[in-house]
Amino acid sequence: MNISAADVKKLRDATGAGMMDCKKALIEAEGDFDKAVDILRIKGAAKAAKKAGRGTGEGIVYSYIHHNERVGVLLELNCETDFVARTEDFHELAKQISLQIAAMKPRWVKREDVPEEVIAKEKEIYTEEMKDSGKPEHIVEKIVENKLNKFFEDNCLLEQEFVFADEKGTKIKDLITSAIAKIGENIQVSRFARFEIGE
Repeated sequence: MNISAADVKKLRDATGAGMMDCKKALIEAEGDFDKAVDILRIKGAAKAAKKAGRGTGEGIVYSYIHHNERVGVLLELNCETDFVARTEDFHELAKQISLQIAAMKPRWVKREDVPEEVIAKEKEIYTEEMKDSGKPEHIVEKIVENKLNKFFEDNCLLEQEFVFADEKGTKIKDLITSAIAKIGENIQVSRFARFEIGE
């Protein structure tokens, strides 16, 4: 199969993957661009999973102040080396995550950070809401579980859908996974603080 350099460049521009990876993906996909994108995403997620256990002792504290100067964000984003911490790609990722925090007001980084008492209280509220529904207990449990997942999606940064994504359904954790695959190092959001006048 003849894959042109223009096709490889187009795929690289769209995904940020290396030239050889793009060429291999296009060959595997028999020239189908969308299929090649999917192949690279799967491989990227696999690469990211391999790096997930590696230490992230370097990074940056990124600051974002909204143009009206009423909202500000401080974000600690970590990686493995100070070399990566200084790259444009890493700073762009920090900016995107900070914009998300400013816009969507997450309360925690990930669901594991949500205090047990908060989860218990939410479950109690959802169960109480369903009390007089007449639905069987196992259905009520499923509904409560779904509502709890929605709570995590609304309040945990990594679970939130990226508001500025080109593709619907892209979560912040997907954004980070793509960056890990592209940059080649483990990346973690350690913490953030969001400030808003009057809050």
